[in-house]
Amino acid sequence: MKKANPKVSAIIPTFNEEENIEQCIQSVLWADEIIIIDSFSTDGTLDIAKKYPTTIVQHEYVNSATQKNWIIPQAKHEWIFLLDADEYATETLVEEVQKELENQQKDAYWIKRKNFFMGKKVNYSGWQNDKVVRLFKRDKCRYEDKNVHAEIITDGTVGQLKQVIMHNTYKGLNHYLGKISWYSTWKAYDKIHKGASTNFFFNIIVKPWYRFFYHYILRLGILDGKVGFVISALNGYDVMLRGIKIWRITQGEVINKDKK
Repeated sequence: MKKANPKVSAIIPTFNEEENIEQCIQSVLWADEIIIIDSFSTDGTLDIAKKYPTTIVQHEYVNSATQKNWIIPQAKHEWIFLLDADEYATETLVEEVQKELENQQKDAYWIKRKNFFMGKKVNYSGWQNDKVVRLFKRDKCRYEDKNVHAEIITDGTVGQLKQVIMHNTYKGLNHYLGKISWYSTWKAYDKIHKGASTNFFFNIIVKPWYRFFYHYILRLGILDGKVGFVISALNGYDVMLRGIKIWRITQGEVINKDKK
């Protein structure tokens, strides 16, 4: 007699994601539980979520890692499948997940992401090896204590899936620039806390230019055409902005870290 697959809780963090949330939810309808952990959205995100068999929980946002670490232990089931609201699982990924769960040989799995920016698929620009741990055992994993781009920490074994998560990372230039500004503030405080260099020339001139060169030349952004150039330039801008904020913070200025 074939053993039934373990049950899965899907978790989707949200904040004003009415443009993306429906596709994301539809891609996890196979899960036994769907939790929307919302940071008090003011658009139609929750109205859309209520159309589906979801559990909606609202919690004040501090940062992504804190939000996820707060909700993960509250899931009903041992296995967690986590998607950001601007992502969705392909049918082939779902099939692979279900097949892996039949065997349960690992405690967590890396999943590759296929990124889209300004409506274009990004094949290079430093994003070609993008992968995230999104399928994992609830009690074996937690996010590292980091304000931006925190990764999963696991005390178990980690495997690699072949299929991909689709990631629509762009919702308009104003939104993306705002995201860069907010992230750069957190990164600046993180860098200062870790004792990173506060050298003005190095942080504001050398590092931004190198970051552009890294993404556009070394990571082949040039092969992604105009979008590759923009991604590389915005990465350089991000580093420059972070450097300016490091300088201002060390001069005594307090920069608001709240997400807008």
